[in-house]
Amino acid sequence: MSGDAGRLRLNDALRVISIGLRARPLRAALSALGIAIGTAAIVAVLGLSSSSQAGLLAEIDRLGTNMLTLEAGQSVTGQPSKLPLEAPARITHLDDVQLLAHTALIKGKSVYRSRMIPATNTGGLQVRATSLNLLSVLNTGLARGAWLNPGTAREPVAVLGSAAAQRLGIDRIFPDQRIWLGGQWFNVAGVLDSSPLEPDIDNSALIGYPAAQRYLGYISLVQGEQQAGPPSSIYVRADTDHVAAVQALLAPTANPQAPDEVNVSQPSDALTARAAAAGAFDSLFLGLGVVALIVGAVGVANIMIISVLERRSEIGLRRALGATKSQIRTQFLGESILLAAIGGIVGVLAGAIATVVYASSKNWAIVIPVEAWTGGIASAILIGAFAGLTPAIRASRLPPTVALRTA
Repeated sequence: MSGDAGRLRLNDALRVISIGLRARPLRAALSALGIAIGTAAIVAVLGLSSSSQAGLLAEIDRLGTNMLTLEAGQSVTGQPSKLPLEAPARITHLDDVQLLAHTALIKGKSVYRSRMIPATNTGGLQVRATSLNLLSVLNTGLARGAWLNPGTAREPVAVLGSAAAQRLGIDRIFPDQRIWLGGQWFNVAGVLDSSPLEPDIDNSALIGYPAAQRYLGYISLVQGEQQAGPPSSIYVRADTDHVAAVQALLAPTANPQAPDEVNVSQPSDALTARAAAAGAFDSLFLGLGVVALIVGAVGVANIMIISVLERRSEIGLRRALGATKSQIRTQFLGESILLAAIGGIVGVLAGAIATVVYASSKNWAIVIPVEAWTGGIASAILIGAFAGLTPAIRASRLPPTVALRTA
């Protein structure tokens, strides 16, 4: 003890503060566990939410925000409308259109693994005719196999979306692999990667327009001639700086007679909304973390009260040897704060590890916000101070004679 102001040196203070924790390590560890769990929950929730948002935004950047989708809407009478057969050709004449692809949903046709499956068990799968440049417009790749080419687009050959392949139980491609499509056998050429910008593609079996016309009867009459079509969805890549201008022109260009019957959307908007909503349930899990912190605070307060009762002789002896009330108060308050801080640090490390492991498994960028770990440790220290204040004051007010007599 130093002579002036009756204060302990820092190293002496830390040694005295840690006496209670070192004497009863198991009880201290169990008391700190609640704070560690609460802090870990807070850090993990905020870290995983931020990592999820970062991963989704990175996916949006990779896919691009300049894709627009046109789909047939409804007529004024509420009946389903159709896009004109010549709509894709018209749109290509717009100045700021860079790429264009289209697909046609062929209604009444289903996909099965074999012809023995009941017709009602469609699995929600669709059949779509597609233009051959679809992958370049959607920025979607092949998981395995090959994409359609001018030759296979004319034959009974299909490429499966990722979800369609999974539901059909097709996880690899081999020669003469077939599916029962539209009442006849089609060979499977390949399987696509997931298509976040156009989820309907994931649930579809894709065939060429010539094959759709020849084998499934998907035709339109144009000036007395049969042609495959019309498209039901058109995907447009616009110049990034002129997306809004192109979006305003798409409907009247695709269907000048009835532009209100054309729905135009920007798929990346839905992904951006998902990124914004990724933290929608954070408050629930943060609330659970706060509850765990409160439970931890009760545990710390409990152990400190018991500690004061058990260590009366120590308190009385220190007071008899000249320790001031302030030093006794500082000892027990410091013990409580140290116990909570240890729990907070352990919780932050556990939450960070959980974030790293889960984010890595999802191939997300690992993001742990500064406010998550600093807030976690700060909350733990404040809880420790609050929980230990009353026991510390109680210990400092204990008269040395009474403490020694009741020891």
